[in-house]
Amino acid sequence: MSGQRLKLQFQRLYNHFSGKTTETNLQDISEVLFCTRRNVRMVINKMVEKGWIDWQPSVGRGKQSRLVFNSTDSELQFMQARKLVADGKLENALSVLNHNAEKLVQLIQEQMGISHVHGRQIVRLPYYRSFGNLNPLKPLRRSEQHLIRQIFSGLTQFNEEKGEVEADIAHAWEMISSRHWRFHIRPAIRFHDGRMLESEDIIKTFQQVKQQSLFKHIDSVISPFANTIDFYLKRDDHHLPELLTNINAVIQPADDQKRPDADVFPIGTGPYKVTVNDKQRLKLEAFDMYFGFRALTDVVEIWILSGFSAFYLKPTLELEQKQSVSVSERLSLDQGCNYLLLNRNKGLAQQQVWLNYFKSRLNSLNLMRALDLNKVVDFKLINAYGLLPGWICDCHYTDDVQIPTTKRVVTLAYQQEHPIYPYLAELIEGILAKDGIKLKVIEMASCEIMMGKQADKIDMWLNGMSLGSNRSDAILPWLYNFEHIERAMPEAEFAQLDVQVDNWRMNITQTFPLESIQHLLVNSGQVLPLFHAWLGVDDSGQLEGMESNKLGWFDFKSIWVKPRTH
Repeated sequence: MSGQRLKLQFQRLYNHFSGKTTETNLQDISEVLFCTRRNVRMVINKMVEKGWIDWQPSVGRGKQSRLVFNSTDSELQFMQARKLVADGKLENALSVLNHNAEKLVQLIQEQMGISHVHGRQIVRLPYYRSFGNLNPLKPLRRSEQHLIRQIFSGLTQFNEEKGEVEADIAHAWEMISSRHWRFHIRPAIRFHDGRMLESEDIIKTFQQVKQQSLFKHIDSVISPFANTIDFYLKRDDHHLPELLTNINAVIQPADDQKRPDADVFPIGTGPYKVTVNDKQRLKLEAFDMYFGFRALTDVVEIWILSGFSAFYLKPTLELEQKQSVSVSERLSLDQGCNYLLLNRNKGLAQQQVWLNYFKSRLNSLNLMRALDLNKVVDFKLINAYGLLPGWICDCHYTDDVQIPTTKRVVTLAYQQEHPIYPYLAELIEGILAKDGIKLKVIEMASCEIMMGKQADKIDMWLNGMSLGSNRSDAILPWLYNFEHIERAMPEAEFAQLDVQVDNWRMNITQTFPLESIQHLLVNSGQVLPLFHAWLGVDDSGQLEGMESNKLGWFDFKSIWVKPRTH
């Protein structure tokens, strides 16, 4: 008999006798349960084994037996829902609880944090949205960028703490010339499906990667010897190992893009493999054949909970979120900002009068004045005066500006499933309305925005950048990301940026021109910085090694539970 059918039998029995201790017999119970006396004995024995009831059989013909209920129908219902929650089946659990959301939150709270099951260490984290795209070759949001590094490995990697490039799949490399680099590959590396990594996988990966603007100077990638990969470049580049730390350059199986579920169940060589990925949870399990140090935590589960604040991560879920104006010492300012990207090619900002108007009305100071102070606390925002914290650009804020009369509707696009953007769009709408200008808002998938969908119909994009590193050249992946910035910018101006980047690549002694790039973007009005946000991890000391990285997450493989001594 299935567990579900046994529960239904218990509910019938409980409802018939109103949950009260009763004198009865097998024949009466068989009529209640619509089964034979033989089956009744089996059902009663199973219920006794589970502790739901006590059965005291009578001695002698015609005597009544005693039925005692140890569990209520609601308790059994709660037990069933608890098991469904533990399995990540939140919708089913909510149904069992008769759609009582408060009870569901209570059960979810029980599951968050650290637990041990069959000797395996499990960490469960709440998050506010699902992860439908974990493909390194497609546009990625901030949290997906972090997850890619847990699932995949690149030829090189960047050590945040040391501030330098380190070995990963490649254990050594050398510059044969400024247009020819050689990387030496570790032997016996395996993908999550057990298949051995081969040179062909690396070559095929970069055939895809070099189609992106950031890697357009890669000419060809070959394998002249076993465990050896050569890069031939169209232009000089003294910084190729740094470039290959980028998440777009992580190594995938040669034929992986042909898999229909490659975006949801990626196959990499990293410390964690994806075993569950749906709208309710993402489950990562430690990969025992990982070529580096095996992860200390066996399983990381990210549970998708609507309404959860996503700006700092805690391995617990508080039923009542306490408001505080203070920011935990474990949080840090995001290396980036929320910003408006003006369409100076095909949008209203190609006209100087509109460009001046947007710079005057939609700057960070004006939006902060309109912000609800509680929202400032909730979202943990501060004004941005440049693209990165600590940078101040000459933005010439002024309220004395000509109000355009040529058109009275402005089109704004932002990515779906973001907790801040709908609210900021409301503020922008209110600011424009004071001048008699209407705002048309379009919500789009992140991939659609970055790939240029409807670009000729959009006047500005509300977006965010999160560089994930303090390196000065960390801005490059954002600057070249699927040509989103280039698409909105006058061709001659973007060409200036391109030349500066090429000059830096060709000269080993030249400092990366971050200040020049940032000032050109902001001072021209191409990008209007709005807010920096506090990101990070606030775990109250439950886990060791839970240090926040620059993407507001933490390295899963390095966290562990230290036994508490009294």
